[in-house]
Amino acid sequence: MEDNITTWISQQITASDVILFMKGTPEAPQCGFSNQVVQILNYLGIEYASVNVLDDEKIRNGIKEYTNWPTIPQLYVKSEFVGGCDILREMFEENELKQMFTDKGIKTN
Repeated sequence: MEDNITTWISQQITASDVILFMKGTPEAPQCGFSNQVVQILNYLGIEYASVNVLDDEKIRNGIKEYTNWPTIPQLYVKSEFVGGCDILREMFEENELKQMFTDKGIKTN
C-alpha cells in the first residue's frame, strides 16, 4: 500500500502547478500553520489545489515520508517542494515568495 500512496501523492503534485498539503481546507484550516500559509497564498492571489491530510492517515504520513519533511503544511510549486509554514512566511516577508511564483510563471496579485 505504501507504493500506492506515494504514487497518488506524486500524481497530485504533478497535476497542479501549486498544491498545498494541509490540515483542513482553505475555507476551514484546522491548524494555525495551515491557516498562515492559506492567508499568504490568498494575499498573493495564488490559485492552488489543496489536500486535507486529516482525511486519511496514509496521506498524512505518506506526505511526510515523500519529502522527508516532518511537518504539515507542505507547499509544492511546479512539482517542487518549497517548504512549510516557517519557510513560506520567511520567503513572504522577504518578498522572495512572490518572486518565486513570478519566476515559475504563476500569476500573482
